[in-house]
Amino acid sequence: MPTRPVCVDGAWVDDILLLGDGRDVVLHLDAPVTRATLRELVAAQRAEFEAAGLTAGGSLAVRVPPSLSCIVAMLAGWRAGAQVILLDYRLTPHEVGQAIARLTPQLVVEPTEKVGGALWGFFHVDVRLTPLKGGRPAATDHALLQLSSGSTGPSKVIGRTVASLLEEIDRYGQLEGFPRRGERTVVLASIVHVLGLVGGLLYGLASGTQVVLPTSQTLDGILKAVAAGPEPTTILGVPSQAALLAASQSPNRPPQLRQMITGGELIKPSVRERFTNGYDAGLGAMYGMTETGVIAVDLSGTAAGLTPVPGMRVRVEDEQILLGLPASPYVGSIDPTRYVDGWLHTKDAGHFDEVNGLLTVHGRLDSQVSVGGLKVDLSEVEASIAALPGITDAVVVHGTGIEAYVTVAEQSVTDRLAECLATRLAPYKRPRAVHVLAELPRTATGKPVRNAQTLRSAARATAGATPAQK
Repeated sequence: MPTRPVCVDGAWVDDILLLGDGRDVVLHLDAPVTRATLRELVAAQRAEFEAAGLTAGGSLAVRVPPSLSCIVAMLAGWRAGAQVILLDYRLTPHEVGQAIARLTPQLVVEPTEKVGGALWGFFHVDVRLTPLKGGRPAATDHALLQLSSGSTGPSKVIGRTVASLLEEIDRYGQLEGFPRRGERTVVLASIVHVLGLVGGLLYGLASGTQVVLPTSQTLDGILKAVAAGPEPTTILGVPSQAALLAASQSPNRPPQLRQMITGGELIKPSVRERFTNGYDAGLGAMYGMTETGVIAVDLSGTAAGLTPVPGMRVRVEDEQILLGLPASPYVGSIDPTRYVDGWLHTKDAGHFDEVNGLLTVHGRLDSQVSVGGLKVDLSEVEASIAALPGITDAVVVHGTGIEAYVTVAEQSVTDRLAECLATRLAPYKRPRAVHVLAELPRTATGKPVRNAQTLRSAARATAGATPAQK
């Protein structure tokens, strides 16, 4: 009879994440948190978990908003040797129920009261522990389970081992220009998703880089967080947050701000120009996936492509980016073509230059559709629309035809859309309809949603559609 897997000896939390001088400030929310204080909080939370029945090899779901409580719960779960399942606190009760039924954790950590507020950087929350009848021990040796963002379809369950997490932390440590000990990282990316979790929180704890969560993710809140300490500071977030900062007409330029690094989607050239000129700081880019973490970077924001991070094997086959991994990152049933012979098929289109070693990411492979027998790249259409004067954001999808969903600086912009598109796109590439939204639906990681049904629902909730002439 096979023995069930035990996730890991939780000593890695003490040896890697919590090791060091207890007087060092490792976190800053509305007040500094020293390493000694964090160790005490984690030990106390671990004791509560074990009193509730959690043992090594058990399973724990954490559905807590960004907060000190969330950080402590994750670390304490790992320290107890349990598998930690991270669920975004913004999931609906229906989505939470589906995730719980799918993943069967033994214990759930949730806030005692409902929390909300789209622009809060962190929350003050008390948590409750709920043992679940029918919950099961971890079925795999993964220390972390996450759900993919679901920007293009149903979420997948992705598992990360301790070795995988530590390897990614080490990759960040080898990147020239990434924050170091004695510096600060203002983390805007969600700490329950891979960029904010590993690139921000876990790397910060392991490296001694102070991790700062701003009180709010408004322009004022972000800049106050940057200016709150004297150390050189990096902002870690997504392009939409860079766009927020770049949109300021007269930005306050904190001298501490060294750079911003974004991941999740491409940065618009106009945003890059406004940000770098307005703040006299760099705007770097990273390409990564929940399945693997960081893959390739251009931290300077000036290179002709992205450089694969140390230890990451990258190649392009039939225009698709492939990643060499020792095992499939997926847990449960999944399309068998996603991981074949040691290579993860990302479904991202790209080009790898063997001469200079740079990777160019073009977008999703499924962005190519056929219209009247002619091939159309939706990413090209999207880029053309996004570049139009007055368009602040755009997503293009294909349903019964090509559909565009945009946000605009002012309503009068819509009157010129058809004329502008006629000069930039061939007739067969033009959207059948352009829907003007108050804001684009986004995933929990900040990526625009590309599910046609979700976008149509958002359109029905706003002003409707403006036909775009062919």
